[in-house]
Amino acid sequence: MCAQGVIKIFLPGWPISSRGRATWAARETIVGTGTATAGSVGRLAGMIVAFSVAPAVVNNDSQEMADAVAAAVRVVRESGLPNETNAMFTLLEGEWDEVFGTIKKATDAVRAVSPRTSLVVKADIREGVTNQLTDKVDAVNRRLAKED
Repeated sequence: MCAQGVIKIFLPGWPISSRGRATWAARETIVGTGTATAGSVGRLAGMIVAFSVAPAVVNNDSQEMADAVAAAVRVVRESGLPNETNAMFTLLEGEWDEVFGTIKKATDAVRAVSPRTSLVVKADIREGVTNQLTDKVDAVNRRLAKED
């Protein structure tokens, strides 16, 4: 059995709504400072994040989102962080601040062309672990190879 928890995170500098008024989220609303995990103050938290950002409104007859999504993916690729893009998500690996900073820039690229934007984020935070983009898949493939 796997226990799961849901945490609302408001990122610094991102507007949030408060009774119809625009306000700004403070850094203190984030779990930690973005540079440590619980019980490990001062150590960086490595992570792999799957995220999807897309316009909720597009200004073309075909309702095509590819141009806006391409702008977001361009930001990710220019970040220099390990990444992969598939039909549903972009995977990004790095430290908290650099990963979420890149997600914010990618979201801003979509927001530049759409008055409403959808963002979905899922993160696996593991202190001191790197190369998760490839190592997780390799581990599964090794197990599958044993079955053959």
